Amino acid sequence: MDTVYAVYIMASRRNGTLYTGVTSDLLKRVWMHKHDVLPGFTSKYKVHRLVWYEIHVDVREAILREKRIKEWKRAWKLKLIEDMNPDWEDLYDGLTGSRLSPG
Repeated sequence: MDTVYAVYIMASRRNGTLYTGVTSDLLKRVWMHKHDVLPGFTSKYKVHRLVWYEIHVDVREAILREKRIKEWKRAWKLKLIEDMNPDWEDLYDGLTGSRLSPG
């Protein structure tokens, strides 16, 4: 299977603190954020909810997209999230089908 890359946004709550990242393993990376595996921004501010993501097949495109989103005004990020996820639901459980860690 070819590697795919995800650009994603995590939130502490609706309209809360946001974190934008890029990864080649979305399920694993979100699980790490949710369980504060690594100390840093997301663990400090309890940014544990996956609220938006998009998939890319080219790592360079994914990294460029992440960098561009990080430069955006907050209002643009909120619109991006609400266009995909108007209720700010945690999308992680829908991707895993359960509350278990990725295997």
